[in-house]
Amino acid sequence: MSKPWLSVVGIGEDGLAGVAPAGRALIENAEVLMGGMRHLTLVGHGSARRIAWNVLIDDLDRIAKLHGKRVCVLASGDPMWFGIGATLAKRFPAREMTVVPHPGAFSLAAARLGWPLAEVACLSAHGRPLDAIALHLYPGARLLVLGEDGGTPAKLAALLRDRGYGKSRITELERLGGADEKIRVGIAAHWRQKNLDPLSVIAIDSVADNAAAVLPRVPGLPESAFVHDGQITQSEIRAAALAALAPTPGALLWDIGAGSGSVAIEWARAGGRAIAIEREAKRRDFIARNALTLGTPHIEIVAGTAPKILKNLPAPDAIFIGGGTSDRALLDAAWKALLRGGRMVGHAVTAEGESALIAFHVKHKGELTRLSIARLAPVGRFRRWHPEAPVTQYKVVKP
Repeated sequence: MSKPWLSVVGIGEDGLAGVAPAGRALIENAEVLMGGMRHLTLVGHGSARRIAWNVLIDDLDRIAKLHGKRVCVLASGDPMWFGIGATLAKRFPAREMTVVPHPGAFSLAAARLGWPLAEVACLSAHGRPLDAIALHLYPGARLLVLGEDGGTPAKLAALLRDRGYGKSRITELERLGGADEKIRVGIAAHWRQKNLDPLSVIAIDSVADNAAAVLPRVPGLPESAFVHDGQITQSEIRAAALAALAPTPGALLWDIGAGSGSVAIEWARAGGRAIAIEREAKRRDFIARNALTLGTPHIEIVAGTAPKILKNLPAPDAIFIGGGTSDRALLDAAWKALLRGGRMVGHAVTAEGESALIAFHVKHKGELTRLSIARLAPVGRFRRWHPEAPVTQYKVVKP
């Protein structure tokens, strides 16, 4: 069995004085020390060879070549929470690593603010689209966001203003745990401070304006929440589709013929990953805009026509076919690509599409359901129910 040779030690602004004794021993006995220049400066001089971070992929390869030596990687705070420790754990077996955490920025910020950390959304702006923060906004939400640079607080304030949360309280906490610790407080609508210290965490106490769009995380968002040209799955039908697809965190969905991207976006809002496949450029633009607005900028948007485009995509855990179910070749290709245990849901509004789904049902079993909704609307001085076109829903789990 491999023995631990790679250690990851968290360090704060208080330097070696704040590192646990076990962590100090690993630093002092290391043959190779790696970290940012700030980290290496904090631990002072020693006999170990020192390597400052350069390009992450190259540095991981460099660490691999040092296998067998006592290598110590220095990290900010808790290495396993948005830290280098989590990245190293994907490359090296846990049995070869020793991780010594230090109180991280989230813990220190929560301590300063008196916020129960278990009730706070802990997020990062490092290398991530800031629009993803929007997913976590609702009245009363408390967020802690690791800043990417000194401009992050101002960018967050602008995002809050744009989303109708200008009354929210922003607290910028920098250099936590060190002699240069500073805390600044303001309201998003009036925040004007730029170019602050890059080593910061930004706390947001969310307060919604009267005009803020407060959107739930459960499926079935109103059509008005999306930019579209009419090619959109209606909210009630969409909720039924998402229930049938059963999203789980990290699972991958193909949304074939995505239109406005509503199904892919709601899947992603539930924690999954999604690829929206759409042949029309105008609608791909709609998907991109909707993904940004609704806090899911990580959705992948693919241009192309199914089934031809499907062969180049990673295998999905679930597939939704909102258009094109009359194409039996598409159904067969999607079924072939779907991972075992995965779910496929198809909707049809035409007789041809329904016929194809019935034939597919005969071959692969599953369930067929007719979905119908009607909306109350005025007719002169009276009101009556106006039925929408019925939708045939097919759902199946691949054995």
